[in-house]
Amino acid sequence: MTQTATVNYHVHKPERQAFELDAGGIVGNLIAPELAPTEVKVRDARRSATDPSFEDDAVAFSFVPTAVSFAQDDDAWQAEYDAELTSLLTTKLDAQEVIIFDHTIRVDDPDAARKPARNVHSDYSPDGAEQRLIDILGADTAAKWSAGHYAFINIWRPIEAAINSAPLGFILPSSVAPEDWILLDLIYPDRKGQIMGLAANPNHQWIYMSKMTPDEVAYFNIFDNQGRPSIGHSALDMVEDPNVMTIRKSIESRTLVRFA
Repeated sequence: MTQTATVNYHVHKPERQAFELDAGGIVGNLIAPELAPTEVKVRDARRSATDPSFEDDAVAFSFVPTAVSFAQDDDAWQAEYDAELTSLLTTKLDAQEVIIFDHTIRVDDPDAARKPARNVHSDYSPDGAEQRLIDILGADTAAKWSAGHYAFINIWRPIEAAINSAPLGFILPSSVAPEDWILLDLIYPDRKGQIMGLAANPNHQWIYMSKMTPDEVAYFNIFDNQGRPSIGHSALDMVEDPNVMTIRKSIESRTLVRFA
């Protein structure tokens, strides 16, 4: 089954472009480069004959209930949730070591500190991934990991209610051309990183999972030093049921994984 959604693609420009987060020291204040709203067709993985696989498509969906009750003003849940996610990646991907280094709760509300990311992107450039590896592990341990196989993998889960609007959508890597990618700076108050944006291409094949519940997750590849493709993704501007008024709330967890 195919739906229609609107996404915000990046635009090729001669100069380097950047996002500035918490600009001016104001939490949640975002200065973004030019974006191009574009209507796209989105295939519902829940109703497809074949499921996307992490091995082939860099994204997979799974039924993984959590015992955690998330709270934005209390991080007591993190240790238990980290253990759940470590078990997930160890079981599903045969990960040998898992480091979970960030959780972001997003709420689709104008007043939220972190809103759904409405730009088509992937979280790291190759240089950005290498620097983040050093930031997390230190130079010596990062060098050891780089000699083997490691990856940055994100895990996304709805919280409180099933997703009715602004679901997370993905572009199958096989439909992306190398020239679609755009290098972008990511400027934080205390550090600078790099991400990859995506420009529009009519060949892009978008997928999502309809009405994902808090018992379901999407796990997807952001960077892999052995060549598994990074997957472009974005919140989709679409509504499943106009009679449902729940606000989209989700948690995304960023992980660093070492393989044998």
